[in-house]
Amino acid sequence: MTEPQGEEIVNAQTSEGIAQAAKAAVEAALWAPSIHNTQPWTFGVSGDEICLRADPDRKLRVSDPTGRQMTISCGAALFNVRITLQVLGYEPEVRRFPDPERPLLLATVRVRPGREPGEHTRLLHAEIERRRTHRSGFTALPVPDPLMDALVAEAASEDGHLMPIGSDAAARVLAALTGAAQDVQSQNRLFVLELMRWARPPGSSRRDGVPAAGYPTDPRRMYPQHFAQRDYARGHEWGMAPDEQVSASTGLVALLTSAGDGREDWLRAGEALQRMLLHASAYGLSVAFHTQALEMPELREFIRRHLCSGEPPQMIMRLGFVIDESQSVRRAASDVLE
Repeated sequence: MTEPQGEEIVNAQTSEGIAQAAKAAVEAALWAPSIHNTQPWTFGVSGDEICLRADPDRKLRVSDPTGRQMTISCGAALFNVRITLQVLGYEPEVRRFPDPERPLLLATVRVRPGREPGEHTRLLHAEIERRRTHRSGFTALPVPDPLMDALVAEAASEDGHLMPIGSDAAARVLAALTGAAQDVQSQNRLFVLELMRWARPPGSSRRDGVPAAGYPTDPRRMYPQHFAQRDYARGHEWGMAPDEQVSASTGLVALLTSAGDGREDWLRAGEALQRMLLHASAYGLSVAFHTQALEMPELREFIRRHLCSGEPPQMIMRLGFVIDESQSVRRAASDVLE
């Protein structure tokens, strides 16, 4: 057998390194947040290219008919792909919606030679598997202004606009709209059935959906504004025991908006969301999401006109500190690779 020449060895090592980096990027993408932990994505890896596709079977057809929340979720997964390649010394070359004839193909990422990752890149990447979605109240510890300023800057670097809600009146309006949407949806059989599909009972072996230990058994009121929680248990005694004596604060209310409201805006909103979530997690800050009002077009439009300076809202959230974080589950990479 002819011994490979030096250049061939380098090329082989480079090809192997790219393949390993692509595999690591897909595995990291699985830990992105998604609506009801639906994990609505699939991936393809061919040579130095990673393809991200939306999974229509996991789309919420009742509460997300346009696929906006599905696309935001996939945008968060795309950011995990990007930051993982960067921490491994590669440069992700991203094309969003590269083929108009294939609407489910959201992005392609080419693995290109890069440079040594910076400290901040390492910081964000280290939080991918640590970050958790919170579904209850927070401690009374306030969010420091410098940390909030940093989160605003993180979102802005991905073309997202993170708006802390400093007005008590505006926070009350968002809380009221969230409660109204929650009450309306709880009376809609189709909404309820869709939510039940993604509620996992205790002991379930499923690797998607919201686990029973991921929310309080009996959600208590938050102060000063109460934001309604999803009723995943539906009358069952599922969930974790609430710690209302310590974790009853609303936390800091914020909105994430974007300049436009098209599919690429949604995808980029997901990337902005995940970047700021990883930064928040690095400093011990947890985030709770409230999308009920944004799932009702008339309420979303009201929020856009009166609270967002005309920019379309993509996420309502609360930020704060917690004592015990909730659990999470993810599918295996083999389940999402095509």
